[in-house]
Amino acid sequence: MTLSDKIYKILIQGDSWKTILGGLWVTVQISLFALLIGTALGAIVCLLRTRKNPVLRGIASVYIAVLRGTPVLMLLLLLFYGILARSGLQPEMVAVLTFALNVSAHVAELLRSALGATDRGQAEAARTLGFSAWDTFRFITLPQVLRIAKPVYQSTIVNLIQWTSVVGYVTITDLTRVINNTASRTMQPLLTIIIGMLIYLAMAYIVFGVFALTDRAERRKRGEAA
Repeated sequence: MTLSDKIYKILIQGDSWKTILGGLWVTVQISLFALLIGTALGAIVCLLRTRKNPVLRGIASVYIAVLRGTPVLMLLLLLFYGILARSGLQPEMVAVLTFALNVSAHVAELLRSALGATDRGQAEAARTLGFSAWDTFRFITLPQVLRIAKPVYQSTIVNLIQWTSVVGYVTITDLTRVINNTASRTMQPLLTIIIGMLIYLAMAYIVFGVFALTDRAERRKRGEAA
């Protein structure tokens, strides 16, 4: 069997491409919703982590430590087969919640580190000039935080996409599970897995490309402002 015959058997025969696209769409949906929820939740946890109240700060610290230190697969199994087993939630919703919790812990620590790396002198100068606390944060501190956090946040997104490959353990037919099923059906595991890896690699580089475009737009904007 030639290489083209193998590719046809894996991607075309029996409308396999539709099944692969379906699994890819599941992966994208879980990743996107988990990222949105996790980022918002992470910002809240970061706010608690930076409070002067020792109770709130302690709760946030424990939250971050536990979720960052727990393998995401173990967390998924705990929620699906344990805590939320009788909740009636669909497996996809449990997966979104699992990855959102994991992402929130990483985002919270990322934002806290970025806050610590900002130039406090600029914020103090803004307050001296009469800026309110909110305006100082919005116009001075937040842009610095976003700029510092962006490279690591980009890696967090790529890692999230990769982490979703374990959702097949809770009966979700995502890209990885489709690739595994296709490899078994076609008896072409090596080539099928390579195709799956290329699809994940393409998603990662789409993320890198989006961030590269935003960086270019920011540089152009700064150049026009200058």
